[in-house]
Amino acid sequence: MRKSLKTALAGSVVLVLAACGSGGSGTGGDSATGEISYWLWDSNQVPAYQACATAFTEANPEITVKIEQFGWEDYWTKVTAGFVGGSGPDVFVDHLSKYGEFAQQGQVIDLDELIERDSVDTSVYAEGLLDPWVGPEGGTYGMPKDFDTTAFFYNTAMLEEAGITAEELWAADWNPSDGGTFEDIVARLTVDTNGVRGNEPGFDPSSIAVYGLGLNPHYEETGQMQWANFTGTLDWDYLESNPWGTQYNLDDPEFQETIGWFYGLADKGYAPASGVFSEETLTQIGSGQVAMGTNGSWATNSFQALDGIDVGIAPGPVGESGARGSIYNGVADSINAGSDKQDAAWEWVKFLGSTDCQDLVAEQAIVFPSIPSSSDKALAAFEAAGVDVSAFFSYLEDDNRTFLPPITLQAGEVNALAKTALENIALGNADPSSLTQVNEQINALLAD
Repeated sequence: MRKSLKTALAGSVVLVLAACGSGGSGTGGDSATGEISYWLWDSNQVPAYQACATAFTEANPEITVKIEQFGWEDYWTKVTAGFVGGSGPDVFVDHLSKYGEFAQQGQVIDLDELIERDSVDTSVYAEGLLDPWVGPEGGTYGMPKDFDTTAFFYNTAMLEEAGITAEELWAADWNPSDGGTFEDIVARLTVDTNGVRGNEPGFDPSSIAVYGLGLNPHYEETGQMQWANFTGTLDWDYLESNPWGTQYNLDDPEFQETIGWFYGLADKGYAPASGVFSEETLTQIGSGQVAMGTNGSWATNSFQALDGIDVGIAPGPVGESGARGSIYNGVADSINAGSDKQDAAWEWVKFLGSTDCQDLVAEQAIVFPSIPSSSDKALAAFEAAGVDVSAFFSYLEDDNRTFLPPITLQAGEVNALAKTALENIALGNADPSSLTQVNEQINALLAD
């Protein structure tokens, strides 16, 4: 899902930035003027897009951009409420698991005519990043901005204290029956309040000082921040076809076994039970109470900035298939169909999807831009900062597997059903086999 390995490469803050269309890319006419609003969820990316807006301004000062940032959960609540109440942004960062429902409800515009009219070269994007943004009836609903995979961030001192090398972690294998050598590593990283490790006699799973593996409190049907690196090694996918499938596969026995194994780590004391931590693995590892945890490439800078903790990055383990697996997710910029400044919004979206902006983003070493030449610059920036991000690209090697998050209509209702079911399993209130009934409910919903 790339051109080549090397080449394809909370709160709210408001910044008012003067901005304009890039030279030669204007829509023509006087309608591309005025202030437009731009929303994003990642606070780390605000400075990069401030730089983009500053460069955008130098071409034509007649458009201003008001950038607003909200945390992930709050973000989607505000976006959906804005569609209904007319207070939404003109342009916003969109997600593959969300946009189908927005397109279905006519809340984001089809960009095809604008792309064709302005002869925008969409072949510049890395392979596999634009196609998922084509709706079930055709139409392109987002311009790619960056891509991500997930990996395991770990406290290097804790790894060393447990007698584990980085090479050993990279070579870990996994299976849903006993967790393979990956579970062995997690056990060795776990320490009870008496200083006994999880693989040693006398270990007390009810009194933990350091958990070997953190648990992100996100029970979404993608599993991206929890279990997707494990299910990604199976001969399994969310849907019978993705995108726009109508039959989920949450009733698959091997999938359910994996879910049982994953949430069962808490019973062994190797991972925190649901509710122990309300924040993501970044905060958990930063607290010194967790040795290792899943997160996305977008969080790399935040982990590197943890005070007094040196953090390494390893890919997910190799499954019985002989492959690693990760969601390969590309986010994009979409235009609100309710915006009364769509011409100006389109100028901004074109600039966001250009090398002019993506090179500026690359210099910040925050994310991997969607244009390969810009992604190369991001890699160079990470390397210059002394950060090894090769774990995120390991999934792009031939023997490994990348896959899309589930892209369906009715995504909000699907996620609500899956989220409740997964959290109940994590809390010990339901068995993984309960997903079979949930799967029937979801498939009935998609069949309507």
